[in-house]
Amino acid sequence: MSIKNTIGLLLLIAACTTEVRQPENVHLNQEEAITPTPVVCHLEDSIRDAGLVDVQFVNPDIRVYLRYSTRNNFLKKEMYGCLDHAYLQTMAAQKLDTAQQLLSGVDSNLHLLVWDAARPRSVQWKMWNTLQMPFNEKKRFVSNPKNGSIHNYGCAVDLTLCTSSGELLDMGTDFDYFGKAASASDEWELVQEKVLTEEQFDNRKLRRNVMLKAGFTTINSEWWHFNAMSRPEASAAYAILE
Repeated sequence: MSIKNTIGLLLLIAACTTEVRQPENVHLNQEEAITPTPVVCHLEDSIRDAGLVDVQFVNPDIRVYLRYSTRNNFLKKEMYGCLDHAYLQTMAAQKLDTAQQLLSGVDSNLHLLVWDAARPRSVQWKMWNTLQMPFNEKKRFVSNPKNGSIHNYGCAVDLTLCTSSGELLDMGTDFDYFGKAASASDEWELVQEKVLTEEQFDNRKLRRNVMLKAGFTTINSEWWHFNAMSRPEASAAYAILE
């Protein structure tokens, strides 16, 4: 082999075996590269900062599906965005815990399923402004934010019942249905009128009984709604969630 060819071969070997170095200003950190950025939910942070508690922290048997965090609601729009946990004032959360314990005592396969709980007034305004209809009609569907609803104090909850597999018990209507069948009063008359079935009546009665025994009250127009205290009591005890 000629000297020229020998030198070329040595240069080729050196090129193939030389350590490849990263530029000095590039720092690779594999752990940082695969760690997802934590999601910050400012709405949830503001509710926590106000001292409210996650109902599933109080009782993990309670199920939660916030309908206003989805488009599966009568407004057909997301109202809560990132919020996916249900919060209540501690007193209300403890009552809900009692209701779940009572329900589990009747049937361990049944769970309270929360559709809505604490609702900041900023969301109330968003709902109010989304609903395009005359004032007198609008207030039938959404409480006027100027007055504040019991939800805005973290003292009201909307819920149904489900099984451990997630199957909803039949209550006769969906959440936020505004027809006659949504009434929480005179339900047996609705059965006689064939607006509700006896099974739907029994399901509502079971849910209402455990909630009433736990210290909640109902309203006549919405079978799904329960108050832990009245609006005057809530406004005297707590600051409204903004």
